[in-house]
Amino acid sequence: MRVFKFGGASVKDAQGVRNLLAVLRQTGTENTFLVVSAMGKTTNAMEEVVRAYFDDKASLPAALQQVEAYHGEILKELFPSKSHVVYGQVRGLLDEVRGFLAWNKSPKNSFVYDQVVGYGELLSTTIVSAYLADNGVPNNWLDVRNYLKTDSHYRDANVNWEKTQAAISELAARKELFITQGFLGSDENNFTTTLGREGSDYTAAIIAYCLNAKSVTIWKDVPGVLNADPRYFEKASLLNRISYREAIELAFYGASVIHPKTLQPLQRKEIPLHVKSFLNPGDAGTTVGKGQGIEPEVPCFILKKDQVLMKLSSLDFSFIVEDSIGDLFKMLHDHRMKVDLIQNSAISFSVCVDNKYGTLPELLSKLKARFNVVHYEGVSLYTVRHFDNESIKSLQNGREVLLEQRSKETVQLVVQ
Repeated sequence: MRVFKFGGASVKDAQGVRNLLAVLRQTGTENTFLVVSAMGKTTNAMEEVVRAYFDDKASLPAALQQVEAYHGEILKELFPSKSHVVYGQVRGLLDEVRGFLAWNKSPKNSFVYDQVVGYGELLSTTIVSAYLADNGVPNNWLDVRNYLKTDSHYRDANVNWEKTQAAISELAARKELFITQGFLGSDENNFTTTLGREGSDYTAAIIAYCLNAKSVTIWKDVPGVLNADPRYFEKASLLNRISYREAIELAFYGASVIHPKTLQPLQRKEIPLHVKSFLNPGDAGTTVGKGQGIEPEVPCFILKKDQVLMKLSSLDFSFIVEDSIGDLFKMLHDHRMKVDLIQNSAISFSVCVDNKYGTLPELLSKLKARFNVVHYEGVSLYTVRHFDNESIKSLQNGREVLLEQRSKETVQLVVQ
């Protein structure tokens, strides 16, 4: 069995769905399992539905109408006949969203989020499945929530591997083309759960692990894994091969091409991961698998923008020891700060964090009660794997470097 994952950019419009069909015709469909994300920016649009539900109910109908209109345009291009059964299926899914929001009594945002946002994937797979069938590609649409079982940690659920393995293994002997949703699962009460943003790659890896798949291919709008994000760096080049370990390192530092959780189940069974262009499916792309390092061995650049650098020192020049560092990390955890870099000396502690949840003012207030604190907002964190002098010079380039940290293979710079 092969597992193919198509992201939202690959099915963002009718032409994207047609192109998915073209990819399948070129690669074949036997023993293939498709995992498909929500179309385009649908997840963002569904998040707006959740926001309206909690904060501005007057805008809720308009938020839902935006989702309906977007998918309606794609339907019109792919299925000219309004009598096609897929129109009723899409209406039915959107009516389920409206029904849930009408009867829901839970005040918990994360629970409501998972019950609503996951419909993006249900809509996309329903449309893609119908289009493939209409064009001579029979397929079996599956509701992934019946197979991928999790705990009830909404918005970032943990996989129940035993139950998931048992459910997915039942599909192993069947040779048809399957299509299912990324990002979603369900808990023991059959409520929808999600695996975290960008979790569709992880879904593909989970399915591959449970089926002992031959490979996983992630189809993207780039030729493969590049050594830098071309939006921020000039002359980004393709990496032909990456070891699991190197890919995990890149993901840890923030490379966005491969979801960090995706690699772990694949590595355990040595299932290769291919990252290929859905625009040029014949090209080799990038293979992540067993081996050493990267090929070609070139510096790999990772940028995290809008970070916060905090430099802390003790009020009385005493050492910052284990108790203090433990308290610091507890405060960072309690305020949901993602730590991207730390550096400490006898009397100082520097940390670069992502203020994703806007809790910085409260955190600073607590820190200043115990430490001298200097902080810088809106800084950028550059990480270079396999750095050389030229790569470091290119990043400095007149910028003020607030913090630098080096190891044998990696350098990190915090700059303004």
